[in-house]
Amino acid sequence: MALWRIRATVDDRPGYLSVLTASLALRGVNILSVQVHTTEAGAVDDFLVDAPEHVTEAELRAAVERGRGRDCWVARSEARGLADEPTRVVGLAGRLVRDPEATGVALRTLLGADTVTWRPTPAAAPGGVGGTTMALADPAGGAYELRRREPSFTPAEYARAQALVELAAMLARRDTDRVTLVLPDGGEVSVRAATAEDVPGVRELHAACSPQSRQRRYLSGAADPAPARLRRLLEPARGVTLLATAGSGGAAEPVVAMANLLGEGDEAEAALLVRDDWQRRGLGSALLRRLLGHADRAGYAAVLLHVQAENTPMLRTLRRLDRPVAMERDGAVLTVTLPLVPAPPTGEPASGGDVVTGGPAVAGHGARAGAVVPARRPG
Repeated sequence: MALWRIRATVDDRPGYLSVLTASLALRGVNILSVQVHTTEAGAVDDFLVDAPEHVTEAELRAAVERGRGRDCWVARSEARGLADEPTRVVGLAGRLVRDPEATGVALRTLLGADTVTWRPTPAAAPGGVGGTTMALADPAGGAYELRRREPSFTPAEYARAQALVELAAMLARRDTDRVTLVLPDGGEVSVRAATAEDVPGVRELHAACSPQSRQRRYLSGAADPAPARLRRLLEPARGVTLLATAGSGGAAEPVVAMANLLGEGDEAEAALLVRDDWQRRGLGSALLRRLLGHADRAGYAAVLLHVQAENTPMLRTLRRLDRPVAMERDGAVLTVTLPLVPAPPTGEPASGGDVVTGGPAVAGHGARAGAVVPARRPG
């Protein structure tokens, strides 16, 4: 006996699937599993079958056509194909939990794609399939483009693939910045990506900040943004929000700073809110540098900040970045544009970089921005 994958489209009408399976049965073909993908052209039936050794690919195609199937695709399968689709998807999700950077490999394994390409700019027509091409939106910015010779992608396959991409983006966003920052005065904060569950802690941060600090962050008199707005800030559709907490970073630790990177088009907007008693300690500089690192990796062309002209501490922080900046004034507000440049090759230190203990190099500005040590993980 030999394992085969068969995919064919049949009219989505009662009894048509049974006609196809009966035609295969006349050839001694045993159906091990079947998935039905609903499409506009009809029901796409995906079979894993066990056929007698003497049955050829041409004979299987002929059996499908006699069973009223069309657009037939037939290929030999391996024993691993015996795993049902939900099991395969859960297994790939587990792999992404261990290694979020394996998104491309997971997509190729899930869909049998010939190529998986990530591009820093959104796809021309993201969010669907077109024959043997699929475009997937990357929540972190950019898009994945998948291609395979045959068979054509289905909406069900797109939904599974997009779910994997969103899982990988969420895991990467949470893990990449789970670090401990050591500030110049010896103080320590834990930095991690925010989630919607952080709304209570962030509301406490706003309540602990002075009206001047909140006004500098929002350029208005907003004392406390509504919970719905905070949730959107904490889990932006594009970009990332980082939180700094005093202590080891546990859920009960107070949030002392919030840094937002919100993407739109090929640019992203950055903003900081640091609790008053943690200001002028290098925390804002360190968080801003990490946001710029995210923007670099996501392929944005520039990062924008809207700063009150009288906000001298923030303007001083921007000057310490050692990056070219352009400023445009509109009344009392300055729009600061930071063009982004490709990161230096691995092993080549960035200009003015921090000394990093036990972790990858992070662009910084001497001790002012804080050194980085590995995050303390439970157990």
